[in-house]
Amino acid sequence: MLTFPRGVKLYLANAPTDLRKSFDGLSMLVEHEFGLDAMTGHLFVFLNRRGNQMRILFWDRDGFCVVAKRLEKGTFRRVKRGPESVTHVEIDSLDLTLLLEGIEVKEVRRSARYRSPKKSVST
Repeated sequence: MLTFPRGVKLYLANAPTDLRKSFDGLSMLVEHEFGLDAMTGHLFVFLNRRGNQMRILFWDRDGFCVVAKRLEKGTFRRVKRGPESVTHVEIDSLDLTLLLEGIEVKEVRRSARYRSPKKSVST
């Protein structure tokens, strides 16, 4: 399972994204479509229309990083949360791990667990 520093959030775009975009194009999507600051250190996950490619954009102290994955067979399954009019959803590291591994979970519920109050990440 992937782990990230405490306070790092993961956001998944609800709509398919043109993945010909790179650093500047994806960061503009985050700022204009999501209404978030792309330089916070949070991870922003984008899938293409066919669902066989993924890009993850994040700010790493002094510049943007883009991590890409292309599947040779199969597709990534979107995490369905909230109305379709929402531009993005917040996911956790388990959701991202399942998405990357191609595991589709249906009819599974998480048990209640303690979570400390969320604090924002300052950069």
